[in-house]
Amino acid sequence: MIRILHSVSNMDRAGIETMLMNYYRHIDRDIIQFDFLCNKTKPGAYDDEIKQMGGRIFHSPGLNPVKYSKYLTYMKEIFDTYPEYKILEAHNGALGVYALYAAKMNCIPHRIFHAHGASITKDWKLPIKLVCKRLLPYNMNIHYSCGVAAAECYFGKKVVEKEDFTLIPNAIEVDRFIFNTAIRNKIREMYCLEGKRVIGHVGRFMAQKNHAFVLEVFAEIYKKDKDMCLVLLGDGELFSEMKQKAVNLSIEEAVKFIGNVSNVNEWYQAFDLFILPSIWEGLPVVGVEAQTSDLPCIFSSSITKEIAITDKTKFIDLNEPIDTWVTEIQKSLTNTIRKNNEALITKCGYNIKNEAKKLEERYIKLYGGANENRNINTSVHK
Repeated sequence: MIRILHSVSNMDRAGIETMLMNYYRHIDRDIIQFDFLCNKTKPGAYDDEIKQMGGRIFHSPGLNPVKYSKYLTYMKEIFDTYPEYKILEAHNGALGVYALYAAKMNCIPHRIFHAHGASITKDWKLPIKLVCKRLLPYNMNIHYSCGVAAAECYFGKKVVEKEDFTLIPNAIEVDRFIFNTAIRNKIREMYCLEGKRVIGHVGRFMAQKNHAFVLEVFAEIYKKDKDMCLVLLGDGELFSEMKQKAVNLSIEEAVKFIGNVSNVNEWYQAFDLFILPSIWEGLPVVGVEAQTSDLPCIFSSSITKEIAITDKTKFIDLNEPIDTWVTEIQKSLTNTIRKNNEALITKCGYNIKNEAKKLEERYIKLYGGANENRNINTSVHK
């Protein structure tokens, strides 16, 4: 059996992790298994499902320079204990170099860096991330990316111009997200949303997702229309702070903080518009999901235009006045007809049933080309 070791933060419900689970559920697990190297000790929402499907979960000492020697020792133990690993795939942004370097030192032949973001988060770790980013080319030998913008961010323009990377779409289970009136009515009744126009957002409560801006925009909309409601799905470090901000803006009665849920697909049916004013993204899977449900979508212009699948998408610069956002949202809310987008989403390469088969073939080809002693050098595979 082919086993792929994926380096992640932890397997909670977030964009990268959801993408991985979409592929994991649809690959042939008699041939390929996914294992997860989690760099946080916190249990993930997907842990039980992973174990049920036969996957392993490891918890490293963490991506902390102080624990670097412990991390390398831990990784050596994994590779010594499980010599079947020939492919490691890092999803940790620039910090993915930790896993890639450890794999290189242990002669793992195929070291994939999977680019998910079109920018690097500017937090206190930024100096460390910039150093790690410079080291990536020396430790990865296969380039995967969710989109062109993310590839350019991590691999550079030359790699993109040469098309020296593999595009792995953020594919989804399309049939779960197709608009369904019965599901829409069920969710809206359960949460007292009948007669409301609902703006929805799905994302982890972190600075990148720009929840503060979402609340400020909604506050202006709510002043003009008390039948509006904002629904926020997700959890994270800024959750409590954003709840307090809603109180400060006097919109707490019109904002629902739902938290992490397993039925995100049903919530899209209940929304009337999807908003994602992120400061940066790669190619957000939530954008694919929302468009599969045929929702009007308002994205920040910081998000790659690659995400535009339907004609209901609009991009607005974050430097534009809030009034501009309000006006465009009000216009988009007049588009109330929802249709079945399965054919369009599939044509654009986001149907997991098709894309999982392609990824299977790539892994099989890589694994079959790996030397048993691991001491081989591989070029980037397309």
